[in-house]
Amino acid sequence: MIPPDVRIPWPGKDPRRPDAGLDCEWLVTNGLGGYASGTLSGIITRRYHGYLVAALPAPLGRIVMLNDLVECVELPDGRFVQFSGEERAAGPVNLDATLNAMEYLSEFRLEAGTPVWRYELGSIIIEKQLVLPHGQNTAFINYSLHAGADSVRLVLRPSIHFRPHETAVSAELESSYTLTVGQDRYEVSAGTDLPPLRLILQGQNSALTVDRIRIEKVTYRIEEDRGYPAVGDLWSPGLFHAELRKDSGATLMVSSEPWDSMRALTPAAAVRSELERKRRILSGAAHSLRREVDDLVGNHASAVELIWAADQFLITPAGRTEDAIRARAVGDEVRTVIAGYHWFTDWGRDTMISLEGLTLITGRYTAAAWILRTFAHYVRDGLIPNLFPEGHTEGVYYTADATLWFFHALDRYTEVSGDRSLLRMVLPQLLDIFEWHVKGTRFGIVVDSEDGLLKQGAEGYALTWMDAKVDNWVVTPRRGKAVEINALWYNALKLLAGWLDQEHQPEPAQRVDGYAGRARESFNARFWYEPGAHLWDVLDGPEGDDPACRPNQLLAISLKHPILDEAYWPAVLEAARGKLLTPVGLRSLSPDHQDYKPKYDGDLRARDAAYHQGTVWAWLIGPFIDTWLKVHPGDFETAGRFLDGFEPHLRDACIGSISEIFDAEPPFTPRGCIAQAWSVAEVLRCWIKCRCVPT
Repeated sequence: MIPPDVRIPWPGKDPRRPDAGLDCEWLVTNGLGGYASGTLSGIITRRYHGYLVAALPAPLGRIVMLNDLVECVELPDGRFVQFSGEERAAGPVNLDATLNAMEYLSEFRLEAGTPVWRYELGSIIIEKQLVLPHGQNTAFINYSLHAGADSVRLVLRPSIHFRPHETAVSAELESSYTLTVGQDRYEVSAGTDLPPLRLILQGQNSALTVDRIRIEKVTYRIEEDRGYPAVGDLWSPGLFHAELRKDSGATLMVSSEPWDSMRALTPAAAVRSELERKRRILSGAAHSLRREVDDLVGNHASAVELIWAADQFLITPAGRTEDAIRARAVGDEVRTVIAGYHWFTDWGRDTMISLEGLTLITGRYTAAAWILRTFAHYVRDGLIPNLFPEGHTEGVYYTADATLWFFHALDRYTEVSGDRSLLRMVLPQLLDIFEWHVKGTRFGIVVDSEDGLLKQGAEGYALTWMDAKVDNWVVTPRRGKAVEINALWYNALKLLAGWLDQEHQPEPAQRVDGYAGRARESFNARFWYEPGAHLWDVLDGPEGDDPACRPNQLLAISLKHPILDEAYWPAVLEAARGKLLTPVGLRSLSPDHQDYKPKYDGDLRARDAAYHQGTVWAWLIGPFIDTWLKVHPGDFETAGRFLDGFEPHLRDACIGSISEIFDAEPPFTPRGCIAQAWSVAEVLRCWIKCRCVPT
């Protein structure tokens, strides 16, 4: 059973939100890291918007292949009406200038995560549906006529600017675009190493009128707001035409795949395949939660939406050919997690924090194991990668906490799945990670022999999750002994000691446990900040100890093995609730701090100055709720209410997903990535914990 559609009445008709059609966005992904995304209005406002952003093998990375699509119909009275896209791009059709294209969208809905637009042009009703087949860099854009006429003529203008999706929109447009025509097939090539964009329009009396025009000075509103180059040109091969009938729709297929792959699915088969894939995901989640699908759908619709959203972040990374060959040789697959759309790649920290919510809650244990094995392969000098840069096959390692989160993720996988084979396989690596941290590894990450606490820091690096950096300015360096790093270190030590003991290795287990005991003793002796009734954020930094009240301290309680003595728990929780909690997550810094920033806006430097200095992070609701339930065992009702603010947010920003960050003050405007893995994962995990299966 597929749940009821998420239906969004056209927000442009709401006088309270005149720009909602431009502010609300949609996202569809393809399981490779590629995606399609845009605004509900059809106007492109970001460099990342497009109907096909293909994930290509390294060193290419993600490439915008089809940037925009202007959509018009010829009405029975001969008028042409544009119902989506940039008005200036329509080309040589006689548009009815008295009508505003944005007024025609009467409804937007998600059908199992697949976007559908409904347009009403007087009595004529047209629907558009977008499908990206899983595992392909292909998009199907389907059109159907539902009422008002027996037929209308559909006119489409595709517009392109092949470029890496991070490249500014002002980048020079290729002067050598070549259009190749073959029967009903068309190819646009740029004279570079990129594959061509292949296009087919399936429908009655379909054709292409070639004009090869340049569309100049397209403005990207959000790029302008963010302080980036915001004006660029597009190129179009021409106008596609097809007759749209009540009994016969039309589909524009676009792809960077070979022709045989692109045409392997019919438009109808692509829709059916995606719906069946989503049914299987939902069925697996329901089984994992010991629920009937009907019950999950009927009583927990928001959780179902989050399950669809979680699927968007799980990918087979395009281009890591050697990894794929090595993995398949032992019957494995390479899997990873995209940290956020549009601009993040796969990050170690985000992946490990997200693993439980994205895979274990949803019953995708095999995918979880593949992800953990993928990162285990990349352990170097006792560290897992911080991230894999766009278009690269090797990771970079400047992180002090991602590796410690790896222990947490491995524990959650082992406990939830009941599978110990992965743990046994990586146990020697885990012991090696411990030894590297004791003797010292990269970036000054080492156990202090004086007190057993873990310190970290290197000039020019931000090694914790508060990692904003602009040029040479590290905004929150947090060098020294950070509170959450030591909470994670203790948790990892206790987990490792237990695993070693269970696998009959008593001597290393005792040694590891000895380090845990030393760390815990020192932590409780040193980290309590009496004047503020909370924990120090960092000790022994270059400028001394930092008493800032931040959400990091919650990890001293929320993890499986809390390092903080229980007597301090209520005070820490109350500090977080009183100073940091908002309806959509936790502030990254208390408002009474001199460096507090209430808004995340402006150019890159201004935004990064606020990134961890007050800005609200949705993922932090997870540690907060875990802490709440440790202080108030069994109080799922109150804990669940801390999630209430996320329900309306599912109809805002990126429809059906959760943003990366929010402003620190009302109205808590969504900012950053429109869809973030750990935001979705932690809200979903807590939703299930508090509202679906409380125990």
